[in-house]
Amino acid sequence: MTDVDPFLFPLSRMIWETRYRAPGESAIGDSWRRVAAALASVEPHQQDHWQRAFLELLQGFKFLPGGRILAGAGLDREVTLFNCFVMGPVPDDMAGIFDALKQGALTMQQGGGVGYDFSTLRPAGAHGDRVGGMASGPVSFMGIWDSMCATLLSTAARRGAMMGTLRCDHPDIAAFIDAKRDPHVLRNFNLSVLVSDAFMQAVADDTDWPLVFPAAQLGAADQARHPERVERRWSGEDGPVSCVVWRRMPARELWQRMLRANYDTAEPGVLFIDRINDQNNLGYREWISATNPCGEIPLPAYGACDLGSLNLTAFVGDPFGERPGFDLAALGAAAGTATRMLDNVIELSRFPLPEQAAQARGSRRVGLGITGLADALAMLGSRYDSAEARTQAAEAMRAICHGAYAASVELAREKGAFPFFEPDAYLARPFIRHLPEDIQAGIRRWGIRNSHLTAIAPAGTISLLANNISSGIEPIFQYRYRRQVRQVQGSCSHEVIDYAAHRWERMAPGKALPAGFVDALQVTPADHLAMQAALQPYVDSAISKTVNVPEGIDFGAFEGVFQQAFELGLKGCTTFRPNPVTGSILTAASASAEAGVHCCGLDREMD
Repeated sequence: MTDVDPFLFPLSRMIWETRYRAPGESAIGDSWRRVAAALASVEPHQQDHWQRAFLELLQGFKFLPGGRILAGAGLDREVTLFNCFVMGPVPDDMAGIFDALKQGALTMQQGGGVGYDFSTLRPAGAHGDRVGGMASGPVSFMGIWDSMCATLLSTAARRGAMMGTLRCDHPDIAAFIDAKRDPHVLRNFNLSVLVSDAFMQAVADDTDWPLVFPAAQLGAADQARHPERVERRWSGEDGPVSCVVWRRMPARELWQRMLRANYDTAEPGVLFIDRINDQNNLGYREWISATNPCGEIPLPAYGACDLGSLNLTAFVGDPFGERPGFDLAALGAAAGTATRMLDNVIELSRFPLPEQAAQARGSRRVGLGITGLADALAMLGSRYDSAEARTQAAEAMRAICHGAYAASVELAREKGAFPFFEPDAYLARPFIRHLPEDIQAGIRRWGIRNSHLTAIAPAGTISLLANNISSGIEPIFQYRYRRQVRQVQGSCSHEVIDYAAHRWERMAPGKALPAGFVDALQVTPADHLAMQAALQPYVDSAISKTVNVPEGIDFGAFEGVFQQAFELGLKGCTTFRPNPVTGSILTAASASAEAGVHCCGLDREMD
C-alpha cells in the first residue's frame, strides 16, 4: 500500500521522524496503522472493524492522540502511553521526600510528566524537634526535583515537564511566587498557586489573610510560638485539620505580589482550586490539589492524563467558501470513536507505579479535546475575537462533549462502568446535571465508562505534526514566524507557515488574507478569556490556555486578567508576556530567535 504524503512542510515531517516514528516505519501511514492495530487489539469483539474505524479517524490528522500514544502504542517498550501524572502527597520527612522524588524519576523515565503539590512541606524556619535544625521550606526542596528532571532528560528531544503547586495560605507562598525571578531557578517547573474562594473574598474585602500550617506537623516550640488556630482542609489530609496561624498579611498585598511576578516572569499561574473541586465529577470521593504540567487535567494523587485532540480544521465544510460551517454530526461521531480509542489506552498502557495503574483503572479518566480552533475559525470567515466565533467554537465543543458522553454510556453498557462509579453521587455532580436528559437517563440505566471525558490540552507539538495548525484553542500566533524546536543535539529554528494561511494562499494566490484572520497579539486579554469561558461549560476537566500579552502592556491593563478569569468562572489562568526572564520560542519571521526557552511557552507540553 502506497501512502499519499500528508506533510505540507519539512518541519512537520521532522516532528514525525524525530518524535513519533517507530523503527521500520517509512511513512506516517505506518504509524497510524501501528496505533490503530494496538488500540483495537484490546477489544473483546470486532477487532478488525475497530481497527479500520480507528485508522480512518487517524488518517489525515483528523484525530491526534497524545504524543505518548502516537510514539509508544504497539511497541514493546517500557514506556507509558499517558502524557502526565499527578504524584502522591510529599511526606514531610527526609525519607518520604526522597521516596517521592524516586517515584517522580521513575515516572519521568517512562515518558510521563509529573505534577506535585508541595504544600505538605513545613515552612522555612520551622523547628525540628527530633533532629534539631530548621526546615528549609518547600521551594528549596523543589530544587532537587528540578535537578532530577534536568539530569534525567538532558539528552532527550522532549522537554521535561513538571507542575509545582502551593496553597495561597502556605507560609512560604511569597517565596514560591518570586522563585522564578531568578532565571536559573526551577526551569523545569511550571508553577501555579492554589487560590481559594476565601482568598479571593479577602482580596475583595481588603482584609488580612492568615498564612497557616497544620499544627500536628509542627514541633512543640513552633506550636507554642504560634498559639492562634484555624481549621483548614489541608493538602494530603482527608478532612479539616487544626492549623497554626504562622503570620498574617494583607490579602491584596499578596495578590499584587502574585500579579507582579506573573507580569515579570509569566509565573506563577493560578488555579481556582475550590472551583476545580466543586466541579469535579468525582468530588464525592477525591480532593484535588494539583494538575498535570499544562493545567488541563486537575488530578487526585496518582491520577493520569489520557489525552487526544480532534483537529477542527478537518471538520470544516466549504472552507473560505460562500457557506462554510462545522460538520457537527461528524464531530460528534468522531468524538465517540476517539473516546473508545482513549478508553482502550487504559488497557494497553504500562504504568510506572502500581498506584497510578489503580487510579487510572478505577476512574478511567480520559481527556478528549480540540486543536486547530483558530485556523478553523479563519476558514469559517470568523474573527477569533468575535462573538460569532465564540458561538461557533462552543457549538463544536458541545457536539464533542455530548458525543463523548453518549459513547461512554454505550461503552458502559458494553463493557461496564468505571469501578469508582456511584450512581446517585455521580449523577448529583454539577457537570453531570447539565448534560442532556437522554445522556443522564443513560447513565442512570447503564452507568458510564469514564468518570471524565473532556479536556483541552495545548497540543503544541502534535499540531506542528498536523501541518502547523493553530495549537489547542490559542489564536493563530502569526501567519509566518520562526519557531525554536528542541532536538537531542540542541534547539533549531524553523520558519513556520500557518496551515490556514497556507491553504488560503494556494486557493487565492496573490490575494490578501480574508478579514477572519487575526493573530494572537491582536486579541485582547479579555477576548482570550472570553473564548476560554465559552468552551468551559463543555469541558469537565479544564482548559490549557495562555493569555498572550504584548511585552509593552501597562501593568495597570494587565492586572485585571486574573480577576476577570475568576469572575468568568474559569478554573485557572496563565499569561505569557515576553521578557528577559521568559524569553520566547516563537518570533516573527523577520526577527531573530531569542535564546531563552520558557517552559510555559507554546511548546511546554510533553507530547
